[in-house]
Amino acid sequence: MGTVTIGVSIAVPEPHGSQLQERRAGFGDAAAHGIPTHVTLLPPTEVEETGLPAIEAHLVEVAAAGRAFPMRLAGTGTFRPLSPVVFVKVVEGAEACTWLQKQVRDASGPVARELNFPYHPHVTVAHGIAEEAMDRAFEELAGYEAEWPCTGFALYEQGADGVWRKLREFAFGGSVVPPQAGAPVGDTTLPTH
Repeated sequence: MGTVTIGVSIAVPEPHGSQLQERRAGFGDAAAHGIPTHVTLLPPTEVEETGLPAIEAHLVEVAAAGRAFPMRLAGTGTFRPLSPVVFVKVVEGAEACTWLQKQVRDASGPVARELNFPYHPHVTVAHGIAEEAMDRAFEELAGYEAEWPCTGFALYEQGADGVWRKLREFAFGGSVVPPQAGAPVGDTTLPTH
């Protein structure tokens, strides 16, 4: 037994996930087909393989405390020049993603860790490629939109081949909460306890 690299994320469902993955590959991002399209909750983190059962138990608890929420992607953004990333923006559901990632990384939990950058939910569509290709991704996906009810998240492991594979899905314990007219999204996405 050794260490494994894991991540926790919300998968972008079909057909949106494959569409964005193909676009990412089309911009020249060689990693595109090894990374399912997602919103990160826990970035790549090295853990002891023997710790996986405790991590899964923790994620079950996090999911049980969460409730389904509306997710909507629209338009593009970038972390350049700080980080060579172009992304599709999370315009609805960001507050819920922020709450979830805090629970996943809870200081008392098995995957407590600090982040290299402040948390900003997004869907990467180009990473570490030529500036011209980054510009093209930013421009071509500026009008992109997708929405779905987010009903859970998943634990992934990165293989020796660099490909991320799903280990397990975790469904939320609550029911779908539709957005309320005029109410801030955060009021409809967080657990009530």
